[in-house]
Amino acid sequence: MKERSVQVVVIPKSVRKERIIENFNIFDFQLSQEDMESITTLDTKQSLFFSHNDHEMVKWIGMRKLDI
Repeated sequence: MKERSVQVVVIPKSVRKERIIENFNIFDFQLSQEDMESITTLDTKQSLFFSHNDHEMVKWIGMRKLDI
């Protein structure tokens, strides 16, 4: 688990007992240096959804009301 290797705290969400148990079993494998480097390249430091620097978009999202 990359997060454990780089000291990142991860809080998994699950309501099913078997998935909760799986989430605790993180010590049965280790990522290689090549895997770690590949994962690191995935962070482009840009949102895939919208630009957080676009003030109009941020304002629009902040004003949205959900009909729930």
